[in-house]
Amino acid sequence: MFLINYQLLKRSEAMNIYKIIDEIGKTDPEVNERLSRRDMFKNASSFGKKVAIAALPFAFGGTLKKAYGGSKGTQETIVEVLNYALTLEYLENEFYQKGIAAAGLIPSDRTVIFTQIGKHEAAHVAFLKTTITALSGTPVAKPTFDFTAKGTFPDVFTNYQTFLTLSQAFEDTGVRAYKGRAAELMSNDAVLTAALQIHSVEARHASMIRRLRGEKGWITGKTGTPAATYAGEDNVTQGGANVTTLGYSADIATQAFDEPLTKDATLAIAGQFIM
Repeated sequence: MFLINYQLLKRSEAMNIYKIIDEIGKTDPEVNERLSRRDMFKNASSFGKKVAIAALPFAFGGTLKKAYGGSKGTQETIVEVLNYALTLEYLENEFYQKGIAAAGLIPSDRTVIFTQIGKHEAAHVAFLKTTITALSGTPVAKPTFDFTAKGTFPDVFTNYQTFLTLSQAFEDTGVRAYKGRAAELMSNDAVLTAALQIHSVEARHASMIRRLRGEKGWITGKTGTPAATYAGEDNVTQGGANVTTLGYSADIATQAFDEPLTKDATLAIAGQFIM
């Protein structure tokens, strides 16, 4: 009886996958050119000897990923955007590592905060590198950083206020940078979702650092150093509508909407700290 039920289960799983293909075919008539039932199942018996047949849906998921993974150009664009994000995460990760390691820099009652932020940035780096590799890309090498920006911030790791200034700038840059290139990830829902998840955490970091500095958790107009980090944040027009004409002040109009940063603007900011 067990053997009969087991065989029925396997047959049912296979039929469910056929149904999935049929459903996709309703919206994509070319699905049969992308996915071949015969190719997928011709080695089902030998496949079953290697792994449990219950894992077949996962194998199907991999095949579907290949079929709908996008063109080579699209894939290359996604990898390029992720490497762009990885460079920024490298910068933040090393910045917090150095800050935490600097004796006497961070007050003892604030160490736990920066240690946690540092762990987040390290996790972002690991995730982006793994994702890029999974997409058959090569993670960009970590640059050599100069957090003094060629002497502009010489006391970054000896003066807590300078450290906070750059921490805020890096987090605010990260938030705007992810937003600026999110549209280029729309062809891959999984990658886009992950990028937006990182984006929201960077926003939480930015808000926390602002509050540690005694500031509000949001940006009002052009405020902060380096100035390039906040260029365009004084914009009061959204979607063609001037928010101030809707009954709101310029401060509210700029606080309620965070502006994206272009690739070139982001790299120009980060470039100040790359040797």
